Amino acid sequence: MSDTVQARVRQAVAALKQGELIILTDDQNREHEGDLVGLASFVTPEKINQALTIARGVLAVPMTAERAAALGLAQMTQQNSEKFGTKFTVSVDHIDSTTGVSAFERAHTIQQLANLSAGAQQFETPGHIFPLVAEDGGVLQRQGHTEGAVELAKIAGVPPVAYIIEILADDGHMAREVSLAKLAATHGLQQLSMADLVAYREFEATLSIQEGVTVHLPTRYGDLTLTEYQTGQAEPALLLRSQQSVSEPPLVRVHSECLTGDTFGSYRCDCGPQLQAGLAMVAQDGGAVLYLRQEGRGIGLHEKLRSYVLQEHQFDTYDANLHLNHQPDERNYNQAAEILRAAGLTTIRLITNNPDKVTALKACGIDVVARVPLLVGKNPYNETYLQTKKEKFQHQL
Repeated sequence: MSDTVQARVRQAVAALKQGELIILTDDQNREHEGDLVGLASFVTPEKINQALTIARGVLAVPMTAERAAALGLAQMTQQNSEKFGTKFTVSVDHIDSTTGVSAFERAHTIQQLANLSAGAQQFETPGHIFPLVAEDGGVLQRQGHTEGAVELAKIAGVPPVAYIIEILADDGHMAREVSLAKLAATHGLQQLSMADLVAYREFEATLSIQEGVTVHLPTRYGDLTLTEYQTGQAEPALLLRSQQSVSEPPLVRVHSECLTGDTFGSYRCDCGPQLQAGLAMVAQDGGAVLYLRQEGRGIGLHEKLRSYVLQEHQFDTYDANLHLNHQPDERNYNQAAEILRAAGLTTIRLITNNPDKVTALKACGIDVVARVPLLVGKNPYNETYLQTKKEKFQHQL
């Protein structure tokens, strides 16, 4: 997947999360059309009115099979002979509707279809909204607007329900490339192709990590975005990213979790001050902090506390790990490299004192063009700890 494709998908999702509409086009050998797409969770009467005005097709609501089942939505027909196998369910209105036709009532029905607390008893059939059921395999199984819209909702991190409407040209035929490009320019709409979504999902399928939601995170350091990545552990890795534009390779801090230092302000290590300094640096100069769930250099919190017991009786942090039958450092940076690649951070300046971290990321294909020292957090309680890091872990302190 090219960086351009990734950027298009991310820009489209960002627009959708702001409640905007985008144009999604499918293959010329399929329906060869463009649909307006919006997220059902963020629908408004104004957006429904806009969609109906500029697109003029059939308004439908794609959702997952699981959501359709939870709402008790039966297929419109038991013998689907539609050439592309589009799965229309029975039509619905929310029970609060009068006629269900106005933009206000359609918007309300659509939003309630995405409200995971709403059940079948809150809808009546037939109605004026046409739910569609997506294939479980998404765009990798079927390249329809139904699957594409649901994929976009999933990438956005909202309930997997969207709304779509086919776009007609001024002459009443289906709008094609030229007309769609003109419409996008006129109304300031992001445009995305099904091929972009397929490439995005195919790339994700090669990774051992899975990107989750992205949220805005205002902090004492500045405005950041926070993206979760599932790695197979109980808690996700987190990428905190600055919105500052950069003219040189961005700063990146790959930080392993340290509950005692990061959260409780322990003086036994320098982890907390390193995290704080790293966040301040990337917020100011542009870049990201990747927060990995590798507590205690990979041995976990319980074993780290056992190591602390030994360190209170003349063991250093290196020998304490060995005494507990651990390696001195059990961290692995393969998934960190995957996350950085997925985020487009492939050429970086790495904020670290640890040369092994530089070597590990380079071995995984990350171009570390510079190591940026992080000399903070020294205090009377961690002098031995820092000396051990320098002498036995070869940290450049």
